[in-house]
Amino acid sequence: MLSIENITKSFGEKEVLENVCFKVEDGSIFGLVGVNGAGKSTLLRVISGVYTPEQGEVLLDGRNTGKDPSVRKEILYVSDDPYYPYGSTIESMKLYFSSFYDLDEEAYQKYLNMFHLDPKVSISNFSKGMKRQASLLFALSVHPKLLLLDEAFDGLDPLVRLNFKKALAELIDEKQISVIISSHSLKELEDICDSFGILEDHRMSTYGDLLESKENINKYQLAFNDDYTRADFPELDIVRFEKQGRVYQLVIRGNEETVRAELEKKSPLLIDVLPVNFEELFIYEVANRNEVEHE
Repeated sequence: MLSIENITKSFGEKEVLENVCFKVEDGSIFGLVGVNGAGKSTLLRVISGVYTPEQGEVLLDGRNTGKDPSVRKEILYVSDDPYYPYGSTIESMKLYFSSFYDLDEEAYQKYLNMFHLDPKVSISNFSKGMKRQASLLFALSVHPKLLLLDEAFDGLDPLVRLNFKKALAELIDEKQISVIISSHSLKELEDICDSFGILEDHRMSTYGDLLESKENINKYQLAFNDDYTRADFPELDIVRFEKQGRVYQLVIRGNEETVRAELEKKSPLLIDVLPVNFEELFIYEVANRNEVEHE
């Protein structure tokens, strides 16, 4: 299990991370989300050992990644802009990765064929998407205990994204590795992540089981004869309140049956319940906190 404990990281006087805490279980895919500049890439670099935090520690199976060099062989970080030395090829990078990790030759050949990459061509001649595929090829072939992917889907076409998701799911089933993926494409994360965290204002504002979080918040479309305001529903945890004429759309956190029973007390003319996807969950969580802070 990966445990992030009170991580604080600054660059000069600019604080990027403040007391960040969360856990990622074995065999889990954790979706790391946040607005631009929230510190997602910095956090991944701290976890991988590229950056040293001013405070806190990163523990992988109880071992401190900053103090135990051996544990770093079990972590692989794929940045949002992978670097390859000039003139390097897939073959030469294979030798590089093999010097640091126990690269699985059978897996390497499998994923080389899956991505349709020529191992002898200079990577500098690859497109952005092909360079991304090259980095994912090695990520899948190394079988790290912890895989960190920054903007993993950037530049990948739909078929490659689908094949990569399948390969990642198979690897997790077989090896029980842990994965953290940051991405601006929340719809992509929703397909494969079982847990998530929202990085906001330097902190992990929300994190937990993705399915449970989605099930605990719903959109309710209602119509009433009478006029109501948010204050007329004090028993409900309303994340968003919108009204157009007699039609209301309320985003409410809580058990659906309990919420519905409370709304029925106002004798609505109609009531429809709609599920919330990951992207909407992120928007509602961030917008609601901003509203609360400015009240």
